[in-house]
Amino acid sequence: MKKVIGYIRVSSDKQDLEKQKHLLWQYAQTRQLLIYEFVRVEISSQKSLRERRIEELLLKLAVGDTLLVAELSRLGRNMLETLVLVNELAQRDIQIIFVRQPELSTDGPHGQLLLAIYGHFAQTEREYISLRTKQGLAAARAQGKVLGRPKGSKNKHRVLDPFKSEILGYLKQGLNVASVMKLINPHLTQPVTYNTYRYYVQNEDDLRKAWQAK
Repeated sequence: MKKVIGYIRVSSDKQDLEKQKHLLWQYAQTRQLLIYEFVRVEISSQKSLRERRIEELLLKLAVGDTLLVAELSRLGRNMLETLVLVNELAQRDIQIIFVRQPELSTDGPHGQLLLAIYGHFAQTEREYISLRTKQGLAAARAQGKVLGRPKGSKNKHRVLDPFKSEILGYLKQGLNVASVMKLINPHLTQPVTYNTYRYYVQNEDDLRKAWQAK
């Protein structure tokens, strides 16, 4: 059975969870939708996906379900995270309705066009982060800083090594390992598993620190 789930997040005491809930209820009633469940949280957008209950929300949503949200900014802490999340939901055939921004919802006749636009912006943001990271590395080299693995460490090439700077940039943006995998895998000759990414992140000090800081 297809479900409608409402996601509500406010970032401070000045905002009211109940007002946002009422907004979603009102929208659902006027369109004869039955909200199966609300996922509610009062927390800053800068907190982790787990703390914002996004990971929990993803587990609750199934193929064909509908996600009801007040506005786009409720979902992510930055553009890239939000776009990755929207595209992930779309790939699972989950429609997203932004009550205050119906023009951004994916349930209408222009849904496929919007998803193409979201995908384009996600790729653009990815390229921007990659460029910024590479510029940062170049600046560090210009200042005489030694980058890369320490002398004496294993020199065996690993499939994710060429993408390490990009992975670090994504982790610093707050993306989880699963989201990083979905961004990097399309650029690999042979995609690798989630466990490979997780192991790689856990065994690189700078990646692990960025991941744990979420």
